[in-house]
Amino acid sequence: MGGGPGRVLVAVYAVFAIAATSRAGVQIATRFSEAPVAYLLSAVAAVVYILLTVALARGHRRLALVACGFELAGVLIVGTLSLLDPAAFPHATVWSGYGSGYLFIPLVLPIIGFVWLLKRRTAKP
Repeated sequence: MGGGPGRVLVAVYAVFAIAATSRAGVQIATRFSEAPVAYLLSAVAAVVYILLTVALARGHRRLALVACGFELAGVLIVGTLSLLDPAAFPHATVWSGYGSGYLFIPLVLPIIGFVWLLKRRTAKP
């Protein structure tokens, strides 16, 4: 994994894993019938953040790249759909509005992850 930026990236993903898991857990346990699609998407985001935290921490580069790609696709697809058809997303998800509820960090984070993973690959001898 290394140090510096890699550790910060793991820490940010860990925070998002905890936040998304907590949010999805409460939503599913208390209000699932109100917006099942939105709440299940939050749970998917939580799983992706957990997977990325573990993959980055353990140095599983390929898995981290695939998970970053899935995360970015999820943010772009859910973000676009939530803006085009707000009625389909009556309650926000982690990825709604491109992560606007989380200061757009869900949109930027996989890009930073890709850059770090690709830069780290070329930096190795």
